[in-house]
Amino acid sequence: MLPISGKSKVEKPGDLPALVLAYVGDAVYELAVRSSLVNAGLVRVNRLHDEAVKYVNAGAQARLLRLLEGILTEEEAEVVRRGRNARSPHAPRGAGVVEYRHSTALECLIGYLYLKGDTDRLAEIMSLLLKAAGESNN
Repeated sequence: MLPISGKSKVEKPGDLPALVLAYVGDAVYELAVRSSLVNAGLVRVNRLHDEAVKYVNAGAQARLLRLLEGILTEEEAEVVRRGRNARSPHAPRGAGVVEYRHSTALECLIGYLYLKGDTDRLAEIMSLLLKAAGESNN
């Protein structure tokens, strides 16, 4: 699923600040989206960028977070809550505050799972998210 392998060296990712988890999660999510688009046969850079932007924006990520509500473990739901409540020093561009916080929460969850080394759960969630995002973009 993700072209990244190996166990993270972070022993307790839950102890990291939520915005650090979101920072990592943003990169992991972006890489998964880009890899998925290339694997789908897109090879023109302009088209890749145009398609990736449909997946990687606060509004899309906030909508995707809602899909996960019924399937998260208590631990994951707590990570999402921490991400949603984190106070970012950056103002959202092109998104409302609520959308921005929900997208941060999704990125926080992805970063947490990645740093925890839970590749199976990360792949399961990313597969669900990419499938849903692809369906809503078609």
